[in-house]
Amino acid sequence: MIIEIINKSKHPNPGYKTPGSSGMDLQANISRSIIINPGSRRAIDTGLFLALPTELEAQIRPRSGLAAKNGITVLNAPGTIDSDYRGEIKVILINLSQEPFHIKDGDRVAQMVIAQVEKIKWKNNLKLSDTERGSGGFGSTGKN
Repeated sequence: MIIEIINKSKHPNPGYKTPGSSGMDLQANISRSIIINPGSRRAIDTGLFLALPTELEAQIRPRSGLAAKNGITVLNAPGTIDSDYRGEIKVILINLSQEPFHIKDGDRVAQMVIAQVEKIKWKNNLKLSDTERGSGGFGSTGKN
């Protein structure tokens, strides 16, 4: 599938690193380094703009290495880029570690996954079908 992109960054278009990759790395497109202090969050520019077809969305997800090694994650994971959004893709990062985290231009800060979106219509009912679980809430499955 071909998707229109405007790349105003200094970096190449996002791409798949291996044939089995689901996500493409997004790179910081910043003029100077950014420090995210413990407990703080920042929106990181990517310089990328997309025109997604209406049946698709872009999901912005954390990079596992940043999370495991540095406590850095995407705050609203997964972030959703709707098909009608034409602004710059920005990544909201939060530092959950105890140490300041430095981001330099070109650092890989998140992954972007393009996903199908199913549009639905609601059917109002007075009763829902019965299931084994029923209305059991948090932690209700797996109990004897």
